Amino acid sequence: MKDFFLSDCPRFENKVITSSFVVTTKQVKPKKTGEPYLALTLADRCGQIEAKMWDNVEDALDIFEQDDFLKIKGLLNKYKNRFQITIHKLRRMADSEVDFADYLPKTNKNIDELWQTVVDFVASFEDQHLKALVQAFMSDPEIAAAYRCAPAAKTLHHAYIGGLLDHVVSLFRSCDLVCRNYPQINRDLLLTGAFLHDIGKIHELAYTRSFSYTSRGQLLGHMIIELEMLQAKIAAIPGFPDELKTLLEHLIISHHGHYEFGSPKLPMFPEALMLHYMDDLDSKMESMRAHFERESGSDSKWTSYNPSLGRGLLNTAKFLEKEAVTIAAAAAASDSTATVETQTSVEPSPAPTSTPTADKIF
Repeated sequence: MKDFFLSDCPRFENKVITSSFVVTTKQVKPKKTGEPYLALTLADRCGQIEAKMWDNVEDALDIFEQDDFLKIKGLLNKYKNRFQITIHKLRRMADSEVDFADYLPKTNKNIDELWQTVVDFVASFEDQHLKALVQAFMSDPEIAAAYRCAPAAKTLHHAYIGGLLDHVVSLFRSCDLVCRNYPQINRDLLLTGAFLHDIGKIHELAYTRSFSYTSRGQLLGHMIIELEMLQAKIAAIPGFPDELKTLLEHLIISHHGHYEFGSPKLPMFPEALMLHYMDDLDSKMESMRAHFERESGSDSKWTSYNPSLGRGLLNTAKFLEKEAVTIAAAAAASDSTATVETQTSVEPSPAPTSTPTADKIF
């Protein structure tokens, strides 16, 4: 097992580290002098980090490629408030030197418990056709094994082992709650759409060494793959209604909600519209959570720019904590000032009382 993970960066700032990573991106760029330098994105199970190699680059150019494992020695520091590594030395590692679990992020939730949550939801379905369909997918050993492991995306949200299942369980819970407020929604249809909307990711994404797209995923995309998977399972269920099949197909192809986001059709019935918004909400909330986690070592209440959301993010917990500290400090200063004023403002002594003896003296 690795003895340094990217979560350890705050403890090793401005120090030379030696550790291993998987290469998620590799670029050769020119310096101002025209000589090449390496710009890499390195990853382990705790996240990703940018790395640059400025010297002896030509010796390293051809010894590794994307998705290879590297042993790195370099300086860890911050640039524009983000950690980076300046590489001094590197070498390619053989797979036999690697524990793959060290390099891919994984949900910290219990996979068996997440899967059981889906089982329980499906058991509550009243529509027997939809129940039989989802159970057909879940009882397929190959699909079930992949569904439990696959990420929900390459980078944007739930990009970790178990991310697809985690995302779908979250969707089930949200959709179930929202259905209670909108009784016109067909709950079984909506939850079936939630189960199916990203199931094609198990074939679209590769996730053994790093998260990337398969050739089939690049050429078809998960929606087309899902339609194929859906048609194959429905064909094995006698009497499955054609109208229900059409609704499920629409749920799949419209769930991105916009043409520019890859949906060939916009959501055209209530369950489709709700699936789009619940999916969009869950993915954005996870993107925010993960961004705050990546920058948990920063004292700033504002994060760096989030590419998927197109903005920097305010960490409300840090913001309110600093506000509370400021208010407490102001209150303490006020109390201190009041104490000083009390100590320095001594009441004048009362005039001496006339005594018979004093009157005789003066």
